[in-house]
Amino acid sequence: MSPSTPEVGRPSRRSLLAAGAAGALTAGGLAGCGSSGRPKVTFYQSKREVVPHFRELIGEFNAAQSDYTYVHDMATNLQAGFVRSSPPDIALQNYNLDMARFMERGALSDLADLPEAGRIRDDVLELAEWYPGYEGRTSVIPFSVAAASVIYNKRIFAEHDLEVPTTWDELLAVCETLKGADVIPIYGTFPEIWTVTQGIFDYVVGGLIDVRDFFDQLGEIGEDVGPDSEVSFQRTLAEPMQQMLELLPYFNEDASARSYGDGNTAMANGEAGMYLQGPWALVEIEKAGTDVELGSFPLPVTDDPADLRIRVNIDLSLWIPEQADQKEGARELLQHLMNPEIQFPYNELALAFSTTDDAPEVTDPRISEMQPFYDEGRFYMGPSQFVPPTIPFGNYIQSIVLGADPEPVLAQLDSDFARLAYRA
Repeated sequence: MSPSTPEVGRPSRRSLLAAGAAGALTAGGLAGCGSSGRPKVTFYQSKREVVPHFRELIGEFNAAQSDYTYVHDMATNLQAGFVRSSPPDIALQNYNLDMARFMERGALSDLADLPEAGRIRDDVLELAEWYPGYEGRTSVIPFSVAAASVIYNKRIFAEHDLEVPTTWDELLAVCETLKGADVIPIYGTFPEIWTVTQGIFDYVVGGLIDVRDFFDQLGEIGEDVGPDSEVSFQRTLAEPMQQMLELLPYFNEDASARSYGDGNTAMANGEAGMYLQGPWALVEIEKAGTDVELGSFPLPVTDDPADLRIRVNIDLSLWIPEQADQKEGARELLQHLMNPEIQFPYNELALAFSTTDDAPEVTDPRISEMQPFYDEGRFYMGPSQFVPPTIPFGNYIQSIVLGADPEPVLAQLDSDFARLAYRA
């Protein structure tokens, strides 16, 4: 395994997520210093809020070894790179449905022989398999998991003698209490589509259905998906959508005009009891510098606490293309990044959960209440992450939240899905 230094990956959270221009310049200088004659390895990483952090890591790794020069890249067009047979040598990238087209066509190399692959939790590996892959290959190694649930204001809950709800009826009772006290129960930011789909939609629908089984069955039915098929958006999601609409009266009255930034500011200023957002919002709320005390709990959608689950996604995963020019150098960097001294501090700072069997528990009180659910595998991937991007799914769900009748919208989703399956 490549060398590492204990200090790597331990800047403050603010420096991790800030612009980090000075750190980026330093890393760039290290990358070019004394690199003559070394093979160049391109490292693609485009998650903007952590670009400075990884540029610094790459710079330090360039200084710690003399075999390769690693170049941080965030500008490559991945699809064009694969088409032109010039993809990056290694990537640390958001894991989503777009990744499936590379995996299922065998464009990513097999990483199963690396010892790091054997450290990944079985249930996290299962999450990685939710998207189509290439049979017999370990195409990605999950690096971090983002867990999302209801962000709540601990002081507001304490001031109104409220316990964290564990059932649907308890949730509605909490909302009624806050509304009666002139406190906004849940802050909504509906103009931005992703906050609707990854928030209220994923939390309610994902908590009520078996997400993987639903989309597996949709795929099998294909062009015959519709009102008479065994599963469909119309049949399967009708009741969950109605339940979702039951929560709307408890959102701020101006949710249709408030942006994601407004929501973060409102939570930082203690203006609402709850917020359906993930750890990315906690990072933004922290920047306001207020003394707000926040925690997280899974949205209850049934009357059985045993059904409680959190929404997760593999936030970042490592992969190496088959056509990488410097595959061995890429594998060395992958192993370096998976070193516990690198991976664990990053996930701590990014408010994420690590993916390995030996990962420590999270300690940040804003997300620590989700740890038992993560430990027990009581989680699901958001259903919004499985609808092909060629379907304007987010617009459909947003229209329902803004007042459209769910029935014809869900029927349109079935029609779009069947048409896409027919063309495929």
